[in-house]
Amino acid sequence: MASKYYNETGSLTRFIIRRDRIRIPIWLLSLSSVTYLTAIAFKDLYATDLDRQAIAETMRNPAMTAMVGKGYGLDNYTNGAMMAHQMLLFTAIIVGLMSILLAARHTRADEEEGRIELIRSLPVGRLSNLSATILVLVGTNVLLALLIGFGLYALKIESINLNGSLLYGAAIGVAGIFFTAITAVFAQLAENSRGTIGLSFAVLGASYLIRAIGDVSNEMMSWFSPFGWILSSEVYVNNYWWPILLTVGASVVLFIFAYYLNSIRDLGAGFLPSKPGKKHASVLLQSPLGLSFRLQRTGIIAWTIGMFILGASYGSVLGDIESYFKDIDMLKEILTPTEGFSLTEQFVSMIMSILAMISTIPALMGILKLKGEEGNNRTEHLLSRSVSHSKLLASYLAVSVGSSFLIISMTAIGLWSAGASVMDDGIAFSTIYEAALAYLPAIWVMIGLAVLCSGLAPNLTGLTWIYLLYSFIVVYLGGLLQFPDWMSNLSPYGHIPQLPVEDMDLTSVAILTIIAIVLSVTGFIFYNKRDIHG
Repeated sequence: MASKYYNETGSLTRFIIRRDRIRIPIWLLSLSSVTYLTAIAFKDLYATDLDRQAIAETMRNPAMTAMVGKGYGLDNYTNGAMMAHQMLLFTAIIVGLMSILLAARHTRADEEEGRIELIRSLPVGRLSNLSATILVLVGTNVLLALLIGFGLYALKIESINLNGSLLYGAAIGVAGIFFTAITAVFAQLAENSRGTIGLSFAVLGASYLIRAIGDVSNEMMSWFSPFGWILSSEVYVNNYWWPILLTVGASVVLFIFAYYLNSIRDLGAGFLPSKPGKKHASVLLQSPLGLSFRLQRTGIIAWTIGMFILGASYGSVLGDIESYFKDIDMLKEILTPTEGFSLTEQFVSMIMSILAMISTIPALMGILKLKGEEGNNRTEHLLSRSVSHSKLLASYLAVSVGSSFLIISMTAIGLWSAGASVMDDGIAFSTIYEAALAYLPAIWVMIGLAVLCSGLAPNLTGLTWIYLLYSFIVVYLGGLLQFPDWMSNLSPYGHIPQLPVEDMDLTSVAILTIIAIVLSVTGFIFYNKRDIHG
């Protein structure tokens, strides 16, 4: 009797693999390659025990703990301990993003676009599609875990042993499995793919924030985050496997819950239905700009609040940085403060670059929302009326640019307000706000690139996310891994002056703004020329 619920699961599994035959290998190759290259770079950059201990001391401060996680083995900072401390959390977050996007694509997105209804008209079980999605993604994460685990061991780097390497890979794999389970649940609760991805991203962001706050101030809080669980495995130090089993157990519970919800709900429905709209549209909603904003209003509000909280979480540790550096003699020798600027201000410049790149995500989502609307045949109705291609694209561009300004502003306010509450002599708001706004031209370049892809080749819009990921790697890890300058110069964020430590470079900012305008105008030209489904 139960078998009928899973009929043709194998066929659907092969179908999903066929659809993602390029997407999944790219994810696996990218993640494993970055991991291998980072391990090799660490070995070459910090060749002696003294070098590794020096960097270990710089990683003890609260700001770095909030950013990369609590360090284990800092007193004996081996290559393995350093790799796990500085890369495990970062990689787990990326794997979580991968799992969320792939899971939503094959569950709620397919259901929203009518593919599941077509499949269910055949002799296919009620739970077969969910089962196939789970099998593919669990298999993908297990394969990734094995690739990373055995690959790290094959590098034959001192202290990166087989047990620790397999645990490192397992920690990354179970992070992906956990967020696959989270997305499977939200695919039943939400009424559309946008809600599924939004809720899953919210859990991902909350997990990071809870872990950051817990690692800095209250260790118990970290146990409410899956990232806190996997970091507790103390990879390459004590190599505890029980946090992996804990994460797997939690994932199994979530999978069972997702199966139950799927079995009792109607196809196309969600347990969190959208509330009925107004009978008559407002004046604002009767324009393309108003409609674009209304479609993205919830996401913009959520991202604004989330980035304010993230900025505040980093601002809350600013009061400890000066006293921390003051008490460590080794840091006085290996770090030379920039003349005229405090160490806190230097940390603000570093943190702001990370926050700016995270703030780019909702801006890109805003402009790429148009591609999703086009794919769902919702733009045809608008274009059949007195709405031009340019006016439609301009409305999404305006929302994207406006949200970028709002979100980066609230991020700066959160950073400043929390910092001012914990510092005796806080950094001026104008200083932090100027450091944040300096990154707007770089964000606009990313938006312009998305506009260009939308007009020229809609199927290549995914390149904007790859470019953003590249920018994050070269800016976030570039100084640590001593990447050549040309790699940083390929990213718009590499040309932004790190205020307040560096002087404002109006030339670079102006050039980036011009590039953003040129990309956008070119995108408009191609968007006007191409077929709406081309």
